Amino acid sequence: MPTLGELVSSHTDLDEADVAWLQLLQADWQIIADLSFADLVLWLPDAAGRGFWAAGQMRPTTGPTAYVDDVLGTFVPTGRRPLLDEAYAAGRLVREGDPEWRDEVPVRVEVIPVRRAGRVIAVIARNTNLLGVRTPSRLELTYLQTASDLTQMIAGGYFPSLGPRSDHADTPRVGDGAMRVDAAGQVEYASPNALSAYRRLGLSGDLAGLSLADTTRQLIPPKRRPDEETLSAVLSGRAHRDTEIGTDQVALIVRAIPLRPEGRHIGALVLVRDVTDLRRRDRELVTKDATIREIHHRVKNNLQTVAALLRLQARRIDSPEARTALEEAVRRVGSIAIVHETLSQSVEEEVEFDEIADRIGGALGEVGGLGATVRVRREGSFGGLASEVATPLAMALTELLQNAVEHGYPESTTSGHDGEGLIVLSVRREPDRLVVTVDDDGRGLPEGFDLATSTNLGLSIVGTLVESELGGELRLGNRSGARGARAEITLPT
Repeated sequence: MPTLGELVSSHTDLDEADVAWLQLLQADWQIIADLSFADLVLWLPDAAGRGFWAAGQMRPTTGPTAYVDDVLGTFVPTGRRPLLDEAYAAGRLVREGDPEWRDEVPVRVEVIPVRRAGRVIAVIARNTNLLGVRTPSRLELTYLQTASDLTQMIAGGYFPSLGPRSDHADTPRVGDGAMRVDAAGQVEYASPNALSAYRRLGLSGDLAGLSLADTTRQLIPPKRRPDEETLSAVLSGRAHRDTEIGTDQVALIVRAIPLRPEGRHIGALVLVRDVTDLRRRDRELVTKDATIREIHHRVKNNLQTVAALLRLQARRIDSPEARTALEEAVRRVGSIAIVHETLSQSVEEEVEFDEIADRIGGALGEVGGLGATVRVRREGSFGGLASEVATPLAMALTELLQNAVEHGYPESTTSGHDGEGLIVLSVRREPDRLVVTVDDDGRGLPEGFDLATSTNLGLSIVGTLVESELGGELRLGNRSGARGARAEITLPT
């Protein structure tokens, strides 16, 4: 389906400020749909004046929909829907006398002009499924009156608000709890859900006739209140803002939408949502994250202890082959420890792998085969990798770099490099794969080398890690047109 921006650029002459206004409106129009018990459709005027394009649609959560299918992206030529033409041309709200029939459903249609900076830039059709209409209760009458005030604000250019937007992802909706307060901040009506939320705070009676701000101050301990300016602005309905209030046991988000149908403040719609369970889960997640980080920290410490024991054992062994094997085991354990150390410092189960690769390369580049000095340089960035990828990849890189150092740079060949060799670790991210290459400028692979028949333990470990655990592919051969060998790992992303 086309987006608002695509429809604007393709079919209208609206400017960026107009689009920003419409986007602000769409951010809050779920509230109007729910208060109206009606579907809302945003219609944009065609640049050539041929009709209107449907650029947005919102269904109510409080009543039945008036549309079986989506209309987003459809075009209505001038004359087919006279209410759209009249509301746009006259700049006033237009109601239809007789209902339309759609799929055997009677639908009442009202069209609201959207005004910005003194001109009408679009219209909104409000479509009410009359099969869902019944004798209105006090709640429904309050909802409909508040919806009427908001639609007048849209027509007058007073809504949406240009003030700061909510930073709560769990901002309340109409069904969570709604209150209407007058210009003095006294509660005219509170829905059952709103009343239940306040009774969880400790309210014993009704809210009607009470000052919402004063009542809230009595229920909320000072240490749990927001600053006085925010509390007064939101709970008196003077500012289009939200805030979180509560006790040690209960947490509520309260949001105010001032009502100014003719430009004069007459009160506000105040929405409230009980987020006690959400905050409890948030605390549990914080505790869980801290526990996971502590586990990674302890695993890292244990691995370092194992490495220290292996290193101590290696010093006590006279056999050079056994000592070399233990030293290689120390390096393998160390590469895993680096991953767990990084995870112990991160909230996410994802690590920035560049630091790990640099530490592995730095450790291996300190010494070379039979006394040669080798430097490791990284080109490109790994970015963030999941922990289940980072650990085997770290081990694989450790083996490849160590293999290049040991077998590519015997002491007799370093004279060609002024006593220093260079290994380049290159990283390339593609849309569906990660390509890692290890290029050295050493003596290269011996003639007739075949990875499939090689008995080298390190290469066997790399092959198992790359192919079995990472689902990737390993290639190994001499560099084309240059001295040295190349190892390439290709991993799916």
